[in-house]
Amino acid sequence: MNGKPTFRDVLRQGVVIPASPLALTAGRRFDERRQRALCRYYLAAGAGGIAVGVHTTQFEIHKDREALLKPVLQLAAEEMARAKPRHFPLMVRIAGLCGKTAQAVPEASLARDLGYHAGLLSMGALRDASEDELIAHARAVAEVIPIVGFYLQPAAGGRELPYAFWRRFAEIENVVAIKIAPFNRYKTIDVVRAVAEAGRDDIALYTGNDDAIVVDLLTPYRFKVGGRRVERRIVGGLLGHWAFWTLGAVEALVRCQRVSGLDRAVPANLLRLAAEITDANAAVFDAANGYAGCIPGIHEVLRRQGLLAGAWCLDPAAKLSPGQSEEIDRVYAAYPHLNDDAFVREHLDGWLRG
Repeated sequence: MNGKPTFRDVLRQGVVIPASPLALTAGRRFDERRQRALCRYYLAAGAGGIAVGVHTTQFEIHKDREALLKPVLQLAAEEMARAKPRHFPLMVRIAGLCGKTAQAVPEASLARDLGYHAGLLSMGALRDASEDELIAHARAVAEVIPIVGFYLQPAAGGRELPYAFWRRFAEIENVVAIKIAPFNRYKTIDVVRAVAEAGRDDIALYTGNDDAIVVDLLTPYRFKVGGRRVERRIVGGLLGHWAFWTLGAVEALVRCQRVSGLDRAVPANLLRLAAEITDANAAVFDAANGYAGCIPGIHEVLRRQGLLAGAWCLDPAAKLSPGQSEEIDRVYAAYPHLNDDAFVREHLDGWLRG
């Protein structure tokens, strides 16, 4: 990196960006103390940034910008601003942006004013919008803050977005990254190819495919563009899955980047790790029940570690599915090397103080 590194440099380097959950009390009020502890955990584990106000933070916080969204964004921004990152010159601050243009643009202004570097742009509220309307929406938000595209799977509130959309999206100058999370290999390739064919080497590609994290990080995507071969790689992850067991996520990313950088054969132990992480994700994200218990599952793991006081969500109906707790027990026992419980125990009291 030449000169003073920017958040764009960090994004292109490839980092772990946890999608932060929302810490709540038993009365479902914002628990500032534990929210700060979560931020400190991610930073101590070696994350390169945090995404706040995204799906994992619960989209319901966007219903009242002043009462909940602003305090949550402000608290996380404060923790990231004062942090001394383990491996990076700065922490990338990403704010989730939701709703139609009339909502997303003011949210982008709020995020910018609070010191966020970029906004993760959800298209879930524009389910019936045309491609032209989607692009106009993205351009309007990008005039306020750099944006991270977000291909969110329909099961989590997203919509299908074709190659043609992503090809046009990649032409928006202020797009800095794309989180690819359709949980679909065909659609994942659509996004990577669109960016490659747009000639945007400056757009960082991040996996959000919690079912294929390691495979995404190891795969070289090659396309013929203008008579030459172009290769693009997914360099990091912005993931709800990385909101827990984050220390192991940082270690896994480093291992994947080392193999990718040397362009050598993928060792069997990394492929085995890929399957183990996917199995663990199936339990925590409640894949067996269409991801109904996704957010409560993340909360449950953090509760077991002591980072959260409970698995409560803003919606009282959002709970672990029948049998989900037992599935989490199973993957805990099957893959003890994936958790970072000892690391959390060592530092938890300090993270909860002050």
